[in-house]
Amino acid sequence: MRRIPNPLTALAGLILLGTPPVLATTVALKPQPIVQPDAVDGAQAPVETLHSALLDAMKMAKTKDVRARFAILEPVLARTFDMRLMTALSAGSFWRGVSVESQKALVDAFQRFSIATYASRFNGWSGQSFETLAVNDGPRGTKIVRTRINNPDKEPVPLSYVLREAAGHWRIVDILLAAGISEIAVRRSEYRSVLKSGGVAALAALLETRTGKLLAP
Repeated sequence: MRRIPNPLTALAGLILLGTPPVLATTVALKPQPIVQPDAVDGAQAPVETLHSALLDAMKMAKTKDVRARFAILEPVLARTFDMRLMTALSAGSFWRGVSVESQKALVDAFQRFSIATYASRFNGWSGQSFETLAVNDGPRGTKIVRTRINNPDKEPVPLSYVLREAAGHWRIVDILLAAGISEIAVRRSEYRSVLKSGGVAALAALLETRTGKLLAP
């Protein structure tokens, strides 16, 4: 996994790896001044919506199994994430040149696996809360929403979201974990060998298999 000094540099690293033109840039990035959450535009809204849904899923884990949590999270994540762009970023150069049907199959598998992962991981609540800290401008009109997960008896966990606006709506296109590790960069590295040996069809099949295991009773 790639360790990256800060969220803006993380996004720059993704761009240089060869993302679709909508995010492509070669401009050197510098940390932006912090903008307090109460002074920002709609870029913060999808992050807050996601956090609210995750908290609900955590709090109902005692009475709702993973499949029920999947059903609850599915419409929220489909609305707050740009799953198609995230799939394209994760597939890299293997995304180009395949049929529309094959792309759709991979997006569907990617989306189901992503939602199943959240439903599986957020499986209990013991006082955790989400806090939005700041919003920064990113390259090519993107926004970086910096947040953290507060734990009652542990250190807060930093979590930053990269958002892009399309058709008047802000949607999440990447997540930057502790130490600036890009989720999309990790997925690109993980999926590369599967894509090289079997293309997007093999990756879609693998993701569906993993989803089945995550949602197994």
